[in-house]
Amino acid sequence: MIQSMTGYGSAEHAEDGVSYALEVRSVNHRYLKLHVKLPDSLQFIEPEIEKRVRGRIARGSVLYALRVRLEEDQPGVRSLNLAALEAYVTRLGEVRLPEGVRATIDLATMATLPGVCEPAELDDAQRAARRRIVSDLTDRALDALTDMRGCEGAALRADLAGVCESVRRELATIGERSPVVIQEYHERLRQRVATLTSAAKLELDAEALMREVALFADRSDISEEITRIASHLAQFEEICSRDEPIGRTLDFLAQELLREANTIASKSNDAAIARGVVEVKSLIDRLKEQIQNVE
Repeated sequence: MIQSMTGYGSAEHAEDGVSYALEVRSVNHRYLKLHVKLPDSLQFIEPEIEKRVRGRIARGSVLYALRVRLEEDQPGVRSLNLAALEAYVTRLGEVRLPEGVRATIDLATMATLPGVCEPAELDDAQRAARRRIVSDLTDRALDALTDMRGCEGAALRADLAGVCESVRRELATIGERSPVVIQEYHERLRQRVATLTSAAKLELDAEALMREVALFADRSDISEEITRIASHLAQFEEICSRDEPIGRTLDFLAQELLREANTIASKSNDAAIARGVVEVKSLIDRLKEQIQNVE
């Protein structure tokens, strides 16, 4: 079934004084573009996260953002980098202040500076626990994201099917008009030739007139293009029912539909058919626009 490339999923968990909040967002993109944002202490899990996401999502720009909040009263949660703190104090002591101005150092503020207050190193058991928790969060968030993309995809499929049906109706009208164009050309040519030959008191071979009409009919024959468009539409709808990424295939088919419509426009020598082709091309443009949302 069709999957949209737009979706959102989230998951939360709290354990051993640590709170986790994960958000996964996806929007349209030609390929899979994954951006993972993790706390420094969990960077070791990033390869596994990328593997899980790529196993579930084929196309789209995906933002994976995990926030972790540690309770301050947890022992060993954070460590103080004294070397970094001393370096900040030394640099601040080198600052020249205006005469009469005294500076004080607030240690609480200093603790918020980058590199001063760091997460404690995780032991093997803690790393394994973090990996388990993050893996579970990732699966839950991806499930929610996939569900939303599936709902969006169902709406996309209904819209694409409606557009395909509209193209078929316009195509049927064009197909009905095509033989009439040949008849009208034959009649116009016959009347024009009759007028000219009557004025010049000449006679034109009926066979020559028929050859000219046959040549016009051959040049303006659009039955092959109409058949190919109908075939492309049937293939388009069949692909929409597949349970796999289909966006690129649908985009290629839409280009083929537009090419056939342009060929009909170039062959047509009739205002009614030209108007129908304009409507068909407008509908194909709508298909192409919607396909940009399909995975």
